[in-house]
Amino acid sequence: MTDYSFLDEIDSPQALAWAEGWSGRTLEKLASEAEYGSLRRRLLAALDTDERIAYVSRRGDRLYNFWRDADHPRGVWRSCDSESYLAGSPSWEVIIDVDALAAEEEENWVWKGAHVRAPAHDRALIRLSRGGADATVIREFDLETRRFLTDGAFTVTEAKTDVSWLDRDTLLIGTDTGEGSLTDSGYPVRIRLWRRGQPLADAPVFFSGDPHDVAVGAWRDHTPGWERTFASRALDFYNSETFVETSSGLRLLEVPDDCEVVVHRQWLFINPRSEFSGIPAGGLGVIGFDSFLEGSRDFAPVFLPTASVSLQGLSFTRSFLLLTLLDNVSTSIRLLEISDPTATPRPLQLPDHVSAHVVATSALDGDEVWLSAASFSSPATLLRGDLAVSPDLTEVRHAPLQWDNSGVGTRQHWATSRDGTRIPYFISGDFAAPGPGPTLVHAYGGFEVSLTPAHSVTRGIAWLERNRFFVEANIRGGGEFGPEWHSRATKLNRMRVFEDHRAVLEDLVERGYATPAQIVIRGGSNGGLLTSGALTQYPEAFGAAVIQVPLTDMLRYHRLSAGASWMAEYGDPDDPEERRVIERYSPLHNIAGHATRPYPPALVTTSTRDDRVHPAHARLFARALADAGQPVDYYENTEGGHAGAGDNRQVADVEALIYTWIDSALDLSEG
Repeated sequence: MTDYSFLDEIDSPQALAWAEGWSGRTLEKLASEAEYGSLRRRLLAALDTDERIAYVSRRGDRLYNFWRDADHPRGVWRSCDSESYLAGSPSWEVIIDVDALAAEEEENWVWKGAHVRAPAHDRALIRLSRGGADATVIREFDLETRRFLTDGAFTVTEAKTDVSWLDRDTLLIGTDTGEGSLTDSGYPVRIRLWRRGQPLADAPVFFSGDPHDVAVGAWRDHTPGWERTFASRALDFYNSETFVETSSGLRLLEVPDDCEVVVHRQWLFINPRSEFSGIPAGGLGVIGFDSFLEGSRDFAPVFLPTASVSLQGLSFTRSFLLLTLLDNVSTSIRLLEISDPTATPRPLQLPDHVSAHVVATSALDGDEVWLSAASFSSPATLLRGDLAVSPDLTEVRHAPLQWDNSGVGTRQHWATSRDGTRIPYFISGDFAAPGPGPTLVHAYGGFEVSLTPAHSVTRGIAWLERNRFFVEANIRGGGEFGPEWHSRATKLNRMRVFEDHRAVLEDLVERGYATPAQIVIRGGSNGGLLTSGALTQYPEAFGAAVIQVPLTDMLRYHRLSAGASWMAEYGDPDDPEERRVIERYSPLHNIAGHATRPYPPALVTTSTRDDRVHPAHARLFARALADAGQPVDYYENTEGGHAGAGDNRQVADVEALIYTWIDSALDLSEG
C-alpha cells in the first residue's frame, strides 16, 4: 500500500509537486470546456465592478473602507469624509496600497485588517498575511503621516496574535514567543504588557491560561468614563472565563462558563447557553456592572427566546442597543435605549422579504448605524440611520443586479429528519419552469453558524439565471433556533447533522424539484466535512459533491493545525465513547470501493496556505477516493488561506472552476 504520509507536510517539495500535478490536470480539463473562460471573465468583471457597495466603518470623523478591484487586486485601505460619501461621490484618500507594498517588499501580502487606536485614531496595527493564512505579521502605522513606523515601532513576526491598544505606548499582546507560549490549538496561552522600546520577551506577563485552553486574550475598553481592561480564557469553543482588572488585580466575572459576557458602559449583559439566574438558554439578561461586582445576580431579561425566535447578535451605538433576531430564519432588528435596556424594544423598519445584518456601529462616535439588506435574488442595499435623530433608515447605496433574476423567487419548506425534527430550508429559482431540474444544495451544520438568505453574484451568474434551483438548508448544528438547535447535533449526536442533510435532499425529490441525479451538494470547512460525509454515507441521494477546505480525517483532526480547538463540537477521538461515534462518520475512514458502492463524482478543493483546516484533510481524502476507484477531481490553490481564495481573481478562478465542474459532472447542456 502506498504511503501518503508526505501529504501531511504542507510545504514539502514532494507534497507541493503532488498537489500541483493533480491541480494542473483538473484545471487543464475544465479550462478546455467552452464556457469556462467566458464564465471566469464575467465573474471577475462582476467582482471588480466599481458599482459595488463600498462598505464603511466610522473612526472619528472619517469613514474607512478596504477595496479590491481590477487595478488593485490585493486592495487599498482608504478613507473619506462623511459628506462626500453620503452625497454619492466619495473623496477617497488611499492610506495603504497593498499591491504597491507587496511589490516593493516582494511579499505575497494579503490584507487582514487594522487595529486603530481609539479614541485618538492616530495609530494603527496593520495585519498582513502571507498568502491568506490566519497567521499574520503586525506592523505599526502612523495615520497622520501615512507611513509605517520603524524606530521604536511595534512589530510582530508571523503568528496567530491577539493584540489590543492599552495606550499609545503600550499593548496587551499574546503571540508566539517560543516554547510554552501557545495552547495546544496554536493560539496564545499568555498575554504580556508590552511597552514601547521593550523587547517583547522581556514584557511582563499580564494574564495566563492553560495549554489545554483554546486561547487567551485581553483588551481595553476605551469608552470615556467607562475605561476598563478585560482578559479571557476560551476553555473550549463554547465555554470561557472573563476577567476584569480591579485595584486588587484581575477578578473573575462569576457566571457559568457557557455564558457569553458583554460589558457596555454601566451594564453587564449575559447570553447563556443554559439557564442562569432566571435567564433561559439563548436569552439576554442585564444587570448593573457595579451591582454584579458587589454580589447581586438579579438579572433582568432583555430578550426571551421562543421556539421560533432566536437572538443572533447585539450591537451598540453610544445610546442604543440593537438586537438582531431570527424568526423561523427571517431577520428582524429591535432597538433599545442603553439607559433602559429592559424596556419594550422598537423594531427597525427593514425592506420587505430581505435578510439584514448590522454592518457597522461606532459607540465612541455617536448613534450612527449601517445595515445591509439582501435576498437570494436581490442584491444588497446599504442603509444608514442616526438613531439619536430618528429610528428611520435611509438607503445610501444599492448594489447593481448583475444577472438575470427574472422569474426567480424563494420558498421555504420543512423536511422531516429521522428523529421527527422538522428542518427548514429555502429554495430559490423559477418555479414556473418545468421540473424537475438541476439543484445546488448548500449546508453547513456546525459551530452555531446561522445560514440566512443572502445574495451571491457568482451564484446568480453561474447558476440561478440558468433556470436552476439553489437550496440553503438550515440543519441542526447551526444557530438558527438558538443554542439547543446547535447542541442537539454535537459530539455524541453528530450523526443528526447528516440525517438532517439527507432529509432535505429526499424532501426535494419528494416535492418534485429534482431527481437525485440532478442534485449537487456543496460545503466548505465544517460544511466540507458534511459533504464528504454525505459522499461516504448516502451517495445515492445526489449526483455530485463539491467538497471545499474540508475536515475528513476525524480520528486525528485534533492533532492537525487548529483542530484541538474544535473538540467541543466534534468530541475527542481519544475518548472511547466519542471515538465510536466519530468512526461512524469520519469520511476518510469510511470510503468504499467503487465495485462495492459507486459514488457520484466529487471535486475536492483546498489551499496550501490554510493554517486553520490542514490541507492534508483534502489531500488524503481525494487520494483515498482515487485509490478506491471513485470518480474524483482535486484542486489546491497555493494561496487564499481558509477562504480558499485571496483576491477577486482567485475567487473568479475557483468559482468558474467549480461551476464548470458541476456542469460537467451533471452533464448539463449550455443554457
